[in-house]
Amino acid sequence: MRAVPASKVWVSGLTVGAIAVVAALAVQADKGPKPEATAAANPSVSASAHPSASPTKPTAAAVPDGSGTGRRIVYSLAQKRVWLVDASDTPQRTFAVWPGTVSPDTGTYTVDVRRDSTTGSDGVQIEHIVYFATKSGLSIAFSNAVDGSSPPAVASGTQTSGIRMAKADGSALWTFGEKGTSVVVVQ
Repeated sequence: MRAVPASKVWVSGLTVGAIAVVAALAVQADKGPKPEATAAANPSVSASAHPSASPTKPTAAAVPDGSGTGRRIVYSLAQKRVWLVDASDTPQRTFAVWPGTVSPDTGTYTVDVRRDSTTGSDGVQIEHIVYFATKSGLSIAFSNAVDGSSPPAVASGTQTSGIRMAKADGSALWTFGEKGTSVVVVQ
Protein backbone atom coordinates (compact mmCIF):
# COMPACT_ATOMS: atom_id res chain seq x y z
CA MET A 1 0.00 0.00 0.00
CA ARG A 2 1.37 3.43 -0.98
CA ALA A 3 1.60 6.30 1.47
CA VAL A 4 -0.64 9.33 0.78
CA PRO A 5 1.41 12.56 0.36
CA ALA A 6 0.91 15.15 3.11
CA SER A 7 -0.33 17.76 0.60
CA LYS A 8 -3.26 15.52 -0.39
CA VAL A 9 -4.14 15.06 3.27
CA TRP A 10 -4.19 18.84 3.75
CA VAL A 11 -6.32 19.41 0.66
CA SER A 12 -8.74 16.70 1.75
CA GLY A 13 -8.93 18.18 5.25
CA LEU A 14 -9.57 21.69 3.93
CA THR A 15 -12.25 20.39 1.56
CA VAL A 16 -14.04 18.53 4.37
CA GLY A 17 -13.81 21.66 6.56
CA ALA A 18 -15.23 23.89 3.82
CA ILE A 19 -18.13 21.51 3.24
CA ALA A 20 -18.88 21.50 6.97
CA VAL A 21 -18.92 25.33 7.08
CA VAL A 22 -21.25 25.53 4.06
CA ALA A 23 -23.57 22.93 5.61
CA ALA A 24 -23.65 24.85 8.90
CA LEU A 25 -24.48 28.10 7.10
CA ALA A 26 -27.23 26.38 5.12
CA VAL A 27 -28.80 25.07 8.32
CA GLN A 28 -28.62 28.57 9.85
CA ALA A 29 -30.20 30.15 6.76
CA ASP A 30 -32.99 27.57 6.81
CA LYS A 31 -33.91 28.64 10.36
CA GLY A 32 -34.34 32.31 9.34
CA PRO A 33 -37.57 34.07 8.36
CA LYS A 34 -39.10 33.08 5.04
CA PRO A 35 -41.21 35.26 2.74
CA GLU A 36 -44.87 34.37 2.57
CA ALA A 37 -47.04 34.69 -0.51
CA THR A 38 -50.10 36.86 -0.07
CA ALA A 39 -53.17 37.31 -2.20
CA ALA A 40 -51.91 40.76 -3.23
CA ALA A 41 -48.63 39.29 -4.44
CA ASN A 42 -50.44 36.68 -6.51
CA PRO A 43 -53.44 38.42 -8.11
CA SER A 44 -55.95 36.20 -9.82
CA VAL A 45 -57.28 36.86 -13.28
CA SER A 46 -60.86 38.03 -13.16
CA ALA A 47 -63.40 36.87 -15.68
CA SER A 48 -65.37 40.08 -15.11
CA ALA A 49 -66.15 42.22 -18.13
CA HIS A 50 -65.94 45.38 -15.99
CA PRO A 51 -62.57 47.13 -16.12
CA SER A 52 -61.08 48.48 -12.92
CA ALA A 53 -62.29 51.98 -12.07
CA SER A 54 -58.86 53.10 -10.94
CA PRO A 55 -56.19 53.52 -13.61
CA THR A 56 -52.92 51.74 -13.05
CA LYS A 57 -49.56 53.25 -13.76
CA PRO A 58 -47.68 51.24 -16.40
CA THR A 59 -44.54 49.56 -15.16
CA ALA A 60 -41.19 49.64 -16.91
CA ALA A 61 -41.69 45.99 -17.89
CA ALA A 62 -44.96 46.64 -19.77
CA VAL A 63 -44.58 47.01 -23.52
CA PRO A 64 -45.77 50.54 -24.40
CA ASP A 65 -49.23 50.90 -25.90
CA GLY A 66 -49.22 51.78 -29.57
CA SER A 67 -46.00 49.91 -30.28
CA GLY A 68 -47.53 47.61 -32.88
CA THR A 69 -47.96 43.87 -32.91
CA GLY A 70 -45.87 40.85 -33.81
CA ARG A 71 -42.16 40.22 -33.50
CA ARG A 72 -40.35 43.51 -33.00
CA ILE A 73 -37.88 45.62 -31.06
CA VAL A 74 -39.59 48.45 -29.18
CA TYR A 75 -37.57 51.50 -28.11
CA SER A 76 -39.15 54.09 -25.80
CA LEU A 77 -37.46 57.49 -25.98
CA ALA A 78 -39.06 58.70 -22.72
CA GLN A 79 -38.33 55.55 -20.71
CA LYS A 80 -34.87 54.98 -22.26
CA ARG A 81 -35.82 51.32 -22.48
CA VAL A 82 -35.94 48.55 -25.09
CA TRP A 83 -38.24 45.51 -25.30
CA LEU A 84 -37.63 42.42 -27.42
CA VAL A 85 -41.14 41.21 -28.28
CA ASP A 86 -41.86 37.82 -29.85
CA ALA A 87 -44.43 36.99 -32.55
CA SER A 88 -47.15 36.35 -29.93
CA ASP A 89 -46.65 39.90 -28.52
CA THR A 90 -44.93 38.57 -25.38
CA PRO A 91 -41.91 40.58 -24.20
CA GLN A 92 -38.92 38.25 -24.05
CA ARG A 93 -36.57 40.80 -22.48
CA THR A 94 -36.55 44.46 -21.49
CA PHE A 95 -33.67 46.64 -20.39
CA ALA A 96 -32.57 50.23 -19.90
CA VAL A 97 -30.35 51.94 -22.48
CA TRP A 98 -28.13 55.01 -22.73
CA PRO A 99 -29.29 57.03 -25.76
CA GLY A 100 -26.98 59.22 -27.80
CA THR A 101 -27.53 62.95 -28.22
CA VAL A 102 -29.41 62.43 -31.50
CA SER A 103 -32.58 60.33 -31.17
CA PRO A 104 -34.60 58.74 -33.95
CA ASP A 105 -38.06 60.12 -34.71
CA THR A 106 -40.98 58.02 -33.50
CA GLY A 107 -42.14 55.51 -36.08
CA THR A 108 -41.48 52.04 -37.46
CA TYR A 109 -38.12 51.12 -38.94
CA THR A 110 -36.40 47.94 -40.12
CA VAL A 111 -33.00 46.56 -39.14
CA ASP A 112 -31.08 47.09 -42.36
CA VAL A 113 -27.42 46.61 -41.43
CA ARG A 114 -25.62 44.67 -38.71
CA ARG A 115 -21.94 44.97 -37.88
CA ASP A 116 -19.90 42.83 -35.50
CA SER A 117 -17.70 45.61 -34.12
CA THR A 118 -16.21 49.05 -34.76
CA THR A 119 -15.21 52.21 -32.94
CA GLY A 120 -18.11 54.41 -31.85
CA SER A 121 -18.24 58.14 -32.52
CA ASP A 122 -17.19 58.62 -28.89
CA GLY A 123 -13.98 56.62 -29.47
CA VAL A 124 -15.19 53.53 -27.55
CA GLN A 125 -14.81 50.04 -29.04
CA ILE A 126 -18.35 48.75 -29.61
CA GLU A 127 -19.90 45.48 -30.77
CA HIS A 128 -23.26 43.99 -31.75
CA ILE A 129 -24.18 47.05 -33.81
CA VAL A 130 -27.75 46.90 -35.15
CA TYR A 131 -28.54 49.84 -37.48
CA PHE A 132 -32.14 50.86 -38.12
CA ALA A 133 -32.47 54.61 -38.82
CA THR A 134 -30.72 57.82 -39.87
CA LYS A 135 -31.20 61.37 -38.66
CA SER A 136 -29.21 64.56 -39.21
CA GLY A 137 -26.83 62.59 -41.42
CA LEU A 138 -26.03 60.11 -38.61
CA SER A 139 -26.74 56.38 -38.57
CA ILE A 140 -28.72 55.34 -35.49
CA ALA A 141 -27.96 51.92 -34.05
CA PHE A 142 -28.10 49.81 -30.91
CA SER A 143 -24.74 48.61 -29.57
CA ASN A 144 -22.76 47.79 -26.47
CA ALA A 145 -19.22 48.66 -25.42
CA VAL A 146 -16.83 45.72 -25.85
CA ASP A 147 -15.63 46.24 -22.27
CA GLY A 148 -19.22 46.48 -20.96
CA SER A 149 -18.88 50.09 -19.79
CA SER A 150 -21.50 52.81 -20.02
CA PRO A 151 -20.85 55.59 -22.53
CA PRO A 152 -18.47 58.36 -21.44
CA ALA A 153 -19.76 61.90 -21.09
CA VAL A 154 -19.59 63.72 -24.41
CA ALA A 155 -18.54 67.30 -24.96
CA SER A 156 -21.35 69.81 -25.24
CA GLY A 157 -22.54 70.13 -28.83
CA THR A 158 -21.15 66.71 -29.85
CA GLN A 159 -23.62 64.57 -31.78
CA THR A 160 -23.72 60.84 -31.06
CA SER A 161 -26.36 58.49 -32.41
CA GLY A 162 -25.55 55.20 -30.73
CA ILE A 163 -28.03 53.69 -28.30
CA ARG A 164 -25.82 51.81 -25.83
CA MET A 165 -26.77 49.00 -23.52
CA ALA A 166 -25.15 46.57 -21.09
CA LYS A 167 -23.07 43.82 -22.68
CA ALA A 168 -25.54 40.98 -21.94
CA ASP A 169 -28.41 43.08 -23.33
CA GLY A 170 -26.36 43.86 -26.44
CA SER A 171 -25.81 40.14 -27.02
CA ALA A 172 -29.54 39.46 -26.62
CA LEU A 173 -30.50 42.26 -29.01
CA TRP A 174 -27.87 41.07 -31.53
CA THR A 175 -29.38 37.57 -31.49
CA PHE A 176 -32.95 38.87 -31.70
CA GLY A 177 -32.43 41.76 -34.15
CA GLU A 178 -31.82 39.95 -37.40
CA LYS A 179 -31.81 41.90 -40.65
CA GLY A 180 -35.42 42.77 -41.51
CA THR A 181 -36.63 42.88 -37.87
CA SER A 182 -39.05 45.73 -37.15
CA VAL A 183 -37.95 48.46 -34.74
CA VAL A 184 -40.76 50.57 -33.33
CA VAL A 185 -39.73 53.86 -31.72
CA VAL A 186 -42.32 55.34 -29.35
CA GLN A 187 -42.29 58.41 -27.20
